[in-house]
Amino acid sequence: MRIRRFVAKTYMLFSRWTFIHEPLEDKTLVIGAPHTSNWDGVFMALCFWSLGRPFNFLVKESVTRVPLLGPFVRAIGAMPIDRSAAHGVVGQVVARAAEADEFTVVLTPKGTRSPRQYWKSGFYRMALGADLPVALGYVDAKTRTFGWGPSIRLSGDPKADMDVIRAFYADKTGVNPELVSVPRLRIEDEGSES
Repeated sequence: MRIRRFVAKTYMLFSRWTFIHEPLEDKTLVIGAPHTSNWDGVFMALCFWSLGRPFNFLVKESVTRVPLLGPFVRAIGAMPIDRSAAHGVVGQVVARAAEADEFTVVLTPKGTRSPRQYWKSGFYRMALGADLPVALGYVDAKTRTFGWGPSIRLSGDPKADMDVIRAFYADKTGVNPELVSVPRLRIEDEGSES
């Protein structure tokens, strides 16, 4: 962990980007948006490394078994997920959060760097299922800042919760602004039609 912290602190010392953050609870789910570049993941890793705080991100279990790559991704925080498991990805994350005294998982709800109409709802179901606060992580190219703002507790009302999330990200510009998507869950539109 010392080497990672040194790397992060050194980068931040010479970078034109600034790390801004609010306190995180011992167990938390951090979402990252707008996700438009591979740099987003690097910035999030630098955040946690600079604080000396362990974190996890989700990868397919098969990735962790690849020679050289597997040990590397596990060492930097990869949480292997069995996509064929009966209890699914959400259930695996909820179970791991319940077993741990400290737990931080970082997700990009858009699921891709390309524009898309809807975010994936897994982060929402994980946070509710494990009773985790959601920290609003970001990379803002306009202000050259990255980190996370406030944490919110989801209410179970997707529209109301996503309105809060949309308001936070409304002024954030991704590294590739043309790839930004408005935070929206499919259930918001489906719920309004019924």
